[in-house]
Amino acid sequence: MGDKTQLLALVLAARFRKPWVVLAGVGVATVLNHALASWAGLWLSTLLTPQALRWALAASFFVFAAWLLVPDKEPTVEAKESRFGAFLVTAIAFFFAEMGDKTQFATVALGAHYGQAFLVTIGTTIGMLLSNALAIFFGQKLLARLPLPWLRALASLLFAFFGLVILLAPAQ
Repeated sequence: MGDKTQLLALVLAARFRKPWVVLAGVGVATVLNHALASWAGLWLSTLLTPQALRWALAASFFVFAAWLLVPDKEPTVEAKESRFGAFLVTAIAFFFAEMGDKTQFATVALGAHYGQAFLVTIGTTIGMLLSNALAIFFGQKLLARLPLPWLRALASLLFAFFGLVILLAPAQ
């Protein structure tokens, strides 16, 4: 929670007042984006030795942990009426918002680590849909009760923990 995609989901849901349509657009964009990312991770895993891959993955998770502590700027979506509708605007905006995002890089890392692009795509898409559903349906209420810096800190700790697990796991 608290990265630009959840903020974008919150803005789009408030703008269009069609939460299920916005969530469907998020789903389509996420499947496409994360499929590309997990396949890229699978391809990268063929280029690196297992030891180099292990160090690269651990380092990437530590970078994500630090990156999460830097707040994203709230996205802006023009208030004028769109001729494309809520679904298409959401799908396009989310696809491009995910480019170079923390979750896309994490999906690349998971694809490289597990070598299962299809399963990684399914797992990361479900996680993305769940976190964005929270933003779409309960975003304003959650932000009033849970400070965003705390959510970022918790997510950062989780990424650091997973980086340590990858680094300290016995070599395969």
